[in-house]
Amino acid sequence: MRVDFLTLKLFVAIADERSLTRAAEREHLALAAVSKRISDLEAHLRIPLLYRQPKGVALTPAGDALLHHARNLLDNIQHMQADLSEFSEGINGHVRIHANTSAVIAFLPEDLSAFAAQHPQIRIDLEERVSSDIIHAVREGLTDIGIFAGHVAAEGLQLFPYRSDRLVLVVPRAHPLAGRDSVALSETVGYDYIALQKEASLHSLITQAAQQLGAHLRVRIQVRSFEAICRLIHTGMGIGILPQQAVGTYLPHMGVKAIALSDDWAQRELNIGVRQYDALSLIARQMVDHLRGQGS
Repeated sequence: MRVDFLTLKLFVAIADERSLTRAAEREHLALAAVSKRISDLEAHLRIPLLYRQPKGVALTPAGDALLHHARNLLDNIQHMQADLSEFSEGINGHVRIHANTSAVIAFLPEDLSAFAAQHPQIRIDLEERVSSDIIHAVREGLTDIGIFAGHVAAEGLQLFPYRSDRLVLVVPRAHPLAGRDSVALSETVGYDYIALQKEASLHSLITQAAQQLGAHLRVRIQVRSFEAICRLIHTGMGIGILPQQAVGTYLPHMGVKAIALSDDWAQRELNIGVRQYDALSLIARQMVDHLRGQGS
């Protein structure tokens, strides 16, 4: 099937405007030309895409499906043009990285800054995601490199160790546990918890650890960021478990205390994952090598 991008752009305009006339004006084309392109497209696909109405048009179910794909294709073309334009401006490489919050806050700012200083003509795209989404993105080729929690299953990916982080219990300064130097998870299950969303690998790790104890965490509030957890703990809404390095970013500004967790699982590993190291671009392989070296 051959469908030109101008016709797809016109179709998106028609869907937005709900009118052939307004779409023609928006795209600076004659109404007759727009009408013929859409009619030819429907004939080519052998299915109606629009309901013609006295005061405009509406999409058929097939038109809705085409609109979804047309928007994605046009977005991808725009991204392609933006990426390629950078080469004319001196950019000679591009690395895409998806990483979990722990890595983004605690380690990657310094590690990526060092790499960028060594490779000033390289573009680095970093997106923060939960570990399960990162693994999916690497598998589907949506990112070159993923950095995620080591306890999350990542079958089919080539893995390399990146960094280790230690989980700590965070409590308000007036909390009964605040005077402790260390604490076990079993001693905390009676308190209200502030936790990350269910999709986060950290939440699943803590939940599984509690289940192994035959206990159930009293999760009072779930949020999407470490900072939000710390702010809610500061107000006395509950306690939480966070990476020690990440907590250090927020502790000086809030009335909370970090307490060492004595459980073995509190020592957590972060992994670098790729589909196939040898198939990566040269600059992506250099990035993997650089990140591996930072953890040594």
